[in-house]
Amino acid sequence: MSTPQTQTDASQKHTQDPLEAIMPMVPIVLPVVGGVLIFLLAFIAISMA
Repeated sequence: MSTPQTQTDASQKHTQDPLEAIMPMVPIVLPVVGGVLIFLLAFIAISMA
């Protein structure tokens, strides 16, 4: 009980944050999704007119 217990290697490993995994794709995905949304809204506006 007098000796401190050290943590194992498994508990010391850094788990990657899900947001950190997605962030490199954001500059590509945002304009593509924005373009699709614009065309979708334009199609809805033309079909309702």
